[in-house]
Amino acid sequence: MALSLSDICILFARKGARAYAGEPVNQIEHALQTATRAEEEGAGPALVTASLLHDLGHLLNDQGESPTLRGVDDLHQYAALPFLRTLFAEDVLAPIRLHVDAKRYLCATRDGYFEALSADSKRSLVLQGGTYTPIEARDFIAQPFAADAVRLRLWDDLAKVEGAATPPLAHFVAVLETAQRDAPVTDGAPQD
Repeated sequence: MALSLSDICILFARKGARAYAGEPVNQIEHALQTATRAEEEGAGPALVTASLLHDLGHLLNDQGESPTLRGVDDLHQYAALPFLRTLFAEDVLAPIRLHVDAKRYLCATRDGYFEALSADSKRSLVLQGGTYTPIEARDFIAQPFAADAVRLRLWDDLAKVEGAATPPLAHFVAVLETAQRDAPVTDGAPQD
């Protein structure tokens, strides 16, 4: 079943208050903080949308709070894709799909990255296949949209601040509309 933009808003309204795996924020706060960071760094509508929706799979593939404590990888990076495929193109879907692998890449390529991860992110890393080898890291970053996934991942890591001010979800609805697969475009700019 495909989701509409209205369905996405309803899903966040119904399940967004759930805790975000041992972090001091809930699901909607994490999503809004990630999208806000993307927007503040000048990301385009597709990457802001991917940033907002990157963990939507946690809400759709409901494994409860902190499934990693039970040794479960909920594969959230894939769970939302079938629901979003009719709305968005690869410039939104690929960074969502690749954001977990971006963590594996950053652990392999950025000094101190692993040490800065939260306890839950470290647990999930093991379940997700662990740190990439140098060859795996090279192959990962060569993929289309991998660089966007790395940017998303870095914003994701910073989006766990209790009480951080963000625009409301309604602010991002216009961005979601612009990023839609069938958004009208003229001269490279989305139309209203």
